[in-house]
Amino acid sequence: MINARTFRMGGIHPEENKLTHDVATQVAALPKQAIFPLSQHIGKPAKPVVQKGDKVKVGTLIAEASGFVSAPIHSSVSGTVFKIDTAIDATGYRKPVIIINVEGDEWEETIDRSDKLETVEAHPELTPDEIVNRVKEAGVVGMGGACFPTFIKLTPPPTAKAECVIINAVECEPYITADYRLIMEHADEILVGTELLMKATKVNKGYIGIETNKPAAIELLTKKCAEKFSASTCHVEVVPLQQRYPQGGEKQLVDAVIQRQVPAPPAIPVNVGAIVQNVGTAFAVYEAVMKHKPLFERYTTVTGKRIQNPGNFLVRMGTPMQDLIDACGGMPEGDNKLLAGGPMMGKALTSTEVPICKGTNSVTILSDEEARRKEPQPCIRCAKCVGVCPMGLEPYLLAKLSEVHNWERAEDEKIVSCIECGSCQFTCPAHRPLLDNIRLGKSTVMGIIRTRNAK
Repeated sequence: MINARTFRMGGIHPEENKLTHDVATQVAALPKQAIFPLSQHIGKPAKPVVQKGDKVKVGTLIAEASGFVSAPIHSSVSGTVFKIDTAIDATGYRKPVIIINVEGDEWEETIDRSDKLETVEAHPELTPDEIVNRVKEAGVVGMGGACFPTFIKLTPPPTAKAECVIINAVECEPYITADYRLIMEHADEILVGTELLMKATKVNKGYIGIETNKPAAIELLTKKCAEKFSASTCHVEVVPLQQRYPQGGEKQLVDAVIQRQVPAPPAIPVNVGAIVQNVGTAFAVYEAVMKHKPLFERYTTVTGKRIQNPGNFLVRMGTPMQDLIDACGGMPEGDNKLLAGGPMMGKALTSTEVPICKGTNSVTILSDEEARRKEPQPCIRCAKCVGVCPMGLEPYLLAKLSEVHNWERAEDEKIVSCIECGSCQFTCPAHRPLLDNIRLGKSTVMGIIRTRNAK
């Protein structure tokens, strides 16, 4: 029996619904027109460097980073820039985009398209600074959904010292299997990407955290780590974890893997010695550094109980979600709810024309029966929301403080520590909209803090 670890506070175990667990990844067809939002990362939107009528190839830079916390965007298609406009993105608002009409599939010559596995040992020119620079230029961001520019994580402040890299292969959100399929199909590249992350951060200890509902992936990675690192100065350990949501959260994963708790914001994992990267990010780092390939495609799950042929896809950024839905048999009849992401943390969408972006790990379609909320009732003071909160907060209180706009006390009660996992709302027997109110309060309080710090 596997001795599996987990985080020590809160958590739930929703129904898994991993419908596409054993469905091999398909390469998605090219779209007729690709839409590139300029905000595919946390931080300032990228700044266009192309204009209407310009010809681009796959991998061409189309928007440059416009600040320190920003990331460049590269075309995933070849063709002609149709226009620079606005379009609805996953937030439901119209945001600046670059729209490209697709013509053929011509790639930039600098991209290595071969299947040859490159190793760190074969590239002594890859200094830590060179690795970070290539990651930055390739526009790599956190692929688990947060979309934080990866190069920033690889250059922690001088007051913090990295001791290890933790690869997040948990994928605890229901329905999603994109990371699992990536592991099963590209384990070697992921391990080289992990080694690059360790070299960039100057550590020789790495961990891969993965839940026990993925035994084949645990076995595969354990075997390959033993082969690859047995005679190496680097050591990477596969850490089996109990099935528990939200174990994929950075702070929960650090607690589960190395038994260290990250303090409240502004503390981050590196303050306790850990740098956390998603398994998809490790793969993107491999491609960026070893293959000179910018981040313009990703693994994405398209799923739902009523979808005819749910599947996993390697899809180019900018592809409308409708194209992937059509590839799975089309939208089911009746009323449906479309999510970018899974049912716990995903965002409900107003249009199927929203494009796949760097953080889109899943397109999930729920029936009206599955998605419809029950009528909220008065709070019965059962404290279940407190018991499942992985951050040790009091969700019922934070939700009420947000309702009555008591922002000062909400800040004092650590509302900014909320990771928006939805465990509180999931477990509430009164069906209170706890997360909805807390999200509103958190964003408001964070705005107040930013304004205060700017003075």
